[in-house]
Amino acid sequence: MLNRVAVLSDIHGVLPALEAVLAEPDVSTAEHIVLTGDITAGPQPIQVLDLLTSLGDRVIWISGNADRELLEYRRGQRDTIPDPIAPWAAAQLREDHLDLLSSLPRSLSLSVNGLGKVLFCHATPRDDEEVVLVDSRLDRWEEVFSGLDTDIRTVVCGHTHMPFVRLAHGRLVINPGSIGMPYGRTGAHWALLGPGVELRTTHFDLQAAATQLSQDSSYPDITEWADYFLHARATDTDALAAFAPRDGRDHSP
Repeated sequence: MLNRVAVLSDIHGVLPALEAVLAEPDVSTAEHIVLTGDITAGPQPIQVLDLLTSLGDRVIWISGNADRELLEYRRGQRDTIPDPIAPWAAAQLREDHLDLLSSLPRSLSLSVNGLGKVLFCHATPRDDEEVVLVDSRLDRWEEVFSGLDTDIRTVVCGHTHMPFVRLAHGRLVINPGSIGMPYGRTGAHWALLGPGVELRTTHFDLQAAATQLSQDSSYPDITEWADYFLHARATDTDALAAFAPRDGRDHSP
């Protein structure tokens, strides 16, 4: 039974944001750091992976759809990736990075003090691209929870880059938000588990981070990328409008 677990999701290859969160006292002293996917697809994929692997067994890894897509692209299993930065990021990765990504599970469970058996995944327990939102209808949650063991009372997911905590069919659902590509408000968003749930935001110097990205990344459109994502130009309203049709609500009775 773990007492404190830090959850970092959707880092998207943004080193300054990751470094700021790792410097947080509650992250540095947590028993484990769980990464709920989409770790690499961004402007500093090598630096992010190398930093995280240097932390050893404290880090528990889960694959996200963007990590899977980078791996598939590099191994010739797909010709395109929807995210414009992803093909560039995929080309940067070393073979040991690809081996790491290929070894990652889609989900895993840990016992956390105060929360019981917690399932960690990227999007939903059954799919790494499926969309559920804070206002998704209850029958949608029932659908994505189908097949879960009854002793799993807490589910932690990422994917949509917007933090929330809600109850659905007796299970607590936690989305820590995004470290590197936040929607709605700036900062690096993460969660601390045990014995309760705390949604946290780590603020860092956005201008210094943008300068660092521009200097360290060879991505051709890095200046525009950094301005848009570090400053959270996409509002939560924008993101919800884009994601909402994908949670099945348009097909509900």
